[in-house]
Amino acid sequence: MNTDFRSLEAGAQEALRKKAVAAVESGMSQVEAARVFGITRQAINNWMGIYLAKGEAGLRAKRRGRPHGGQLKGWQAAQICKEIMDRCPDQMKLPFYLWTREAVGLLIRKRFKISLSVWTVGRYLGRWGFTSQKPVRRAFEQDQSKVATWLQEEYPQLRARAKLEGAEIYWGDEMGVRSDHAVGDSFSKKGRTPVIPGTGKRFGCNMVSAITNRGKLYFMVFKSRFVSAVFIRFLRRLCKQVPRKIYLIIDSHPVHRSATVRREVQAYQGKLQLFFLPGYSPELNPDEYLNNDVKANAVGRKRASSQKEMISNVRGYLRSTQQTPEVVRNYFQAKPVRYAAV
Repeated sequence: MNTDFRSLEAGAQEALRKKAVAAVESGMSQVEAARVFGITRQAINNWMGIYLAKGEAGLRAKRRGRPHGGQLKGWQAAQICKEIMDRCPDQMKLPFYLWTREAVGLLIRKRFKISLSVWTVGRYLGRWGFTSQKPVRRAFEQDQSKVATWLQEEYPQLRARAKLEGAEIYWGDEMGVRSDHAVGDSFSKKGRTPVIPGTGKRFGCNMVSAITNRGKLYFMVFKSRFVSAVFIRFLRRLCKQVPRKIYLIIDSHPVHRSATVRREVQAYQGKLQLFFLPGYSPELNPDEYLNNDVKANAVGRKRASSQKEMISNVRGYLRSTQQTPEVVRNYFQAKPVRYAAV
């Protein structure tokens, strides 16, 4: 019968660890050592791993109970909060990519020589108003000063100019979708990964769209690559459908800035004007939320068996969204793009 190792005193635990490891080192098998000393084979295996990594020091008894590392003072807590909000762990030469409890605990230990358990760090984070959230990816190349200029100066001026000239502001973007795209989770028995049936063939299609904060949506779905001729076809359709002057805000995709597109825009003699977002800043474009919606609901949750069926699903979903302006307006309510809602 195995001994409840946790019920032993710290000194007795240390002695038992050392004896069991010594027995295995002398040639006894781990299975036999577990039987002789009345413990599990897993415990023996763990101790051997610790012994090989740290030597006999790793088998010594440790202090029980909560760690006595001290408490953070108010000014120390304020400094930790600022560093978490302003920088990533790897920027501070910590071996982490995200701010986890372990990462914050290591930062506290490096800064103030105070050791705290992950549970204590978690309580601190909750008290400071931090919650665990899915991070938003941001490109290293993004220029924060240009983003600030866009939000504080360029877009407010553009909006005022549009109002003065009676123009409508549209936000445009393009994307590709694939048959093997999947989003979301699916319930299944523990230990059994859910299997989603689908075709083994790979196919896809592309779409380009433009939306307004009043709930208007125009789109085009196509099979070919996104090139200047395709974008020009979309612009002509947009100008034909919209009677007012159009301000179209887009990213700096090479197609958008091509000489062919520039000549096409000039031919409209002011009816259509293009404006460009700061580089590497997709989070500033409300049309990205339409893209995500289409991927999630028209592609990810509807298994198309052919390219024709996929195109039909995407068009059908976009037409349905086109007829529900409140859905389009909701894309502008996400925090990163709320500035464009008015």
